[in-house]
Amino acid sequence: MWVCVPQVYLVLLVGMCQLCGSVSVSSLLSGNSTIAEVFNVIENALESVNLLNLIPSLENNNGNPDQYLNTPELIEKYGYPAEIHTVTTEDSYILTVHRIPYSPKSPAAPNKPVVFLQHGILSSSADWIILGPENSLGYLLADAGFDVWLGNARGNTYSKKHLSLSTSDSKFWDFSWHEMGIYDLPAAIDYVLEQTSQPDLYYIGHSMGTTMFFVMTSTLTEYNSKIRLMTALAPIAYMAFVKSPISKFFGANPLTKPLVRMLGINEFLPNGKLTSSILGYVCSDGSIIQQVCSTALFALCGYNPQELNTTLLPVLMSHAPAGSSAKSFLHYAQDMNSGSFRHWDYGYIRNLFRYGQLSPPEYNLSAITAPVRLLYSDNDWFADPRDVYKLNQSLGNSVGEYRIPLDSFNHLDFVWAIHVKTLVNDEVISFLENY
Repeated sequence: MWVCVPQVYLVLLVGMCQLCGSVSVSSLLSGNSTIAEVFNVIENALESVNLLNLIPSLENNNGNPDQYLNTPELIEKYGYPAEIHTVTTEDSYILTVHRIPYSPKSPAAPNKPVVFLQHGILSSSADWIILGPENSLGYLLADAGFDVWLGNARGNTYSKKHLSLSTSDSKFWDFSWHEMGIYDLPAAIDYVLEQTSQPDLYYIGHSMGTTMFFVMTSTLTEYNSKIRLMTALAPIAYMAFVKSPISKFFGANPLTKPLVRMLGINEFLPNGKLTSSILGYVCSDGSIIQQVCSTALFALCGYNPQELNTTLLPVLMSHAPAGSSAKSFLHYAQDMNSGSFRHWDYGYIRNLFRYGQLSPPEYNLSAITAPVRLLYSDNDWFADPRDVYKLNQSLGNSVGEYRIPLDSFNHLDFVWAIHVKTLVNDEVISFLENY
């Protein structure tokens, strides 16, 4: 869940602007500037001084070449076949789905079991392959004989097209994970099942990827029969016990409307070549402020330095944050406030017209009949074990919980941890193979 990134992202960029003397930070952050305007000014300022020319050649200066490859290029680099598919949703968003149909260790064959992986907020399909073939779940599933499909939610790096709207149009960004659940996932799942001629598939989600699933299967209940098993990594539905300091910023009722105005319900933290290159450079080994990068992540997601490979930070930061809508964050904020898992709150009057009641309705988790397995950790500052327990009791067909056997394991460790293979991925694959 990439709410852990905004602070370090903004601080580092502003710091680089000060370093090159290209912008007055005090004037930038004063007045009524929106966050989107702040980032635009920073990007323009850095480009105006051609900052990339001031940084030693990144690709030839002990940089990890994976930093400059997109998801299909990364997959192919390591000897796996990669496919790019496009899916159009009912509300006209055009999504990119990546596929690993087989692995060199498990050749192509008909009727392979299909697994669909969905990333968290501000992330992308890269999450599932970024640690390389020895550790990443996407590769390991392909090695185990699965036909692997990697989703990309609307608004991220790979899914920023629409049949009629431009990303410069605020209407393009008027969505949260609710729309991802009722439009993106159904469209992608139907497409995958049609392409593979399979009646159902395995689903694995991380963070927001679990939220999207809970929205879909509780609202469009016919999709339950299309899921053989759902594996939820760091599941997010109830958020009453969020520990992260970000909850103090996003999760206060009086701030919700001002935040909507400030953020403009627009794009939040997109992945640009310039900013990702800068973050990759300043977070690299030898950088005097590399520790700032890791410390910012720990301060917001849970402290666990022994599981973060800091050498890989340039690669991780070059692929994330991958962008999303501000409304997705604010929808989570509403859930933090209410302690419930509910539809978007439009305010009393608009709720009455839209929902026929003053408050937004809750998602009916008991209507989810697809089997769901929840994997959680004690040090997850977003998916608190108490919230996961409540979720488990609410689901219509839970097949159990699994606690990650490491006390310090945090929210991002489910996709980034040094020992993610032994702590998470081996367990996930073993359960799928024997279910």
